[in-house]
Amino acid sequence: MIDEAHCISDWGHDFRPDYRRIRSLIEQLPASVPVLATTATANSRVVKDIEEQLASGGEDVFTIRGALARRSLRLGVAGPVGTGKSSLIATICRAMSGELQIGVITNDIYTDEDARFLRSAGVLPAERIRAVETGACPHTAIRDDVTTNLLAVEDLEADFAPLDLVLVESGGDNLTATFSPALVDAQIFVLDVAGGGDVARKGGPGIARADLLVINKIDLAPYVDVDVELMVADATAAREGGPVLALSRKQQDTIDALSAWVRAMVARHRAGSHTPQDPGPMAPHFHADEEGGYIHSHDEAPGAVHQH
Repeated sequence: MIDEAHCISDWGHDFRPDYRRIRSLIEQLPASVPVLATTATANSRVVKDIEEQLASGGEDVFTIRGALARRSLRLGVAGPVGTGKSSLIATICRAMSGELQIGVITNDIYTDEDARFLRSAGVLPAERIRAVETGACPHTAIRDDVTTNLLAVEDLEADFAPLDLVLVESGGDNLTATFSPALVDAQIFVLDVAGGGDVARKGGPGIARADLLVINKIDLAPYVDVDVELMVADATAAREGGPVLALSRKQQDTIDALSAWVRAMVARHRAGSHTPQDPGPMAPHFHADEEGGYIHSHDEAPGAVHQH
């Protein structure tokens, strides 16, 4: 019996000098001697490599792979276009990839622009950053039908298990965008000072009920005449005391505060003490079309989806 069988794989992280020794031993065993190998840390590449090495003795290999006992914290990042969602994700990855195993799923309607930005920034190995092209309004893929995103997250978790954190970035949307709790365990909503100091007090499900509201790019506040302290106070009032974080990727103390929040959320998820909350459906909003447009409501009442 071989425990911690990932050690015999080129992809494993432990005992790399010894993996060939175990393979050689297997090749010398009589065909009548069964070999059992177990591991709880192997991703798909490791499993394939282990299968090939165990088969070196000429016998068939039968693999049983169960679900991971611990899956990652799935953290959604939503907010309007241009608020710095991708930059926030890059900041988390730079600050925390040394202590957490992280993967990223980005959403764009027709491109993989955000994923390419993150890969080019080198914040994670490129293969851990994957793109979903929604082909529709951003909120559709994070709330109405999360299937595409959910499959992407599960594939990423399987390929690089065990991940500690998967960041799911929504495409840019309006102030009411929220993630389904079927997709993420917690969510961050991102505003920025360049959008105006009054945005935070306008409210909406994203602002009011996300697990964390981030006011981003505070280093730009002097150039757009925004009072950051007042904006944070307005946001805190709109959230009835819920956490609000003023952030700049150029100010280390704010990055440390963001990292501490993420670290605490991961710990709560691992301990089973965090319960995903449903921030509620998006508010009705207008979509233009050839006939003039329609109000799109996420109310579950019959006939409430498309009202012209």
